[in-house]
Amino acid sequence: MDQPNDEILFVGTAEAEHVEMYIKAIWLIKEREEEVKISTIAKMLNVRQPSVVQMLKKLNDRNLVTYNKAGVKLTEEGEKIGTSMMRNSRLLEVLMDSALKVEIDEEMVCGIEHHMNKQFTDALCTMLKHPRKSPHNHDIPMGECCQGN
Repeated sequence: MDQPNDEILFVGTAEAEHVEMYIKAIWLIKEREEEVKISTIAKMLNVRQPSVVQMLKKLNDRNLVTYNKAGVKLTEEGEKIGTSMMRNSRLLEVLMDSALKVEIDEEMVCGIEHHMNKQFTDALCTMLKHPRKSPHNHDIPMGECCQGN
């Protein structure tokens, strides 16, 4: 199994993807300029409200959100993760729609976006000529590779 041409199998961490989905949901709600409510997050992620509360407490403990009676807000680190997730998913949508000419499969996008690193995302963005809008006409957050373009 130590041959250089062997394929390596990787089991991702479901917990990390779960965290990212909550952050992405909060980011999207904020982008729509709506108040971030537990009920809205629950509906968006198709989970029960107590599950949202439990995750918000975890995210608060990890300094990814501030969660208190005043509401829910992404911290600087949470904002960074959310922006990265949205950049990944919207670039994948452009790839599917414009470059590959296939129907956008949101489930596939969601599965891939969690595994993209900065190098891959910047290379994809550059290959797609730094698109500013997704096929759904949403803004694509700019990356470092977009500076000067």
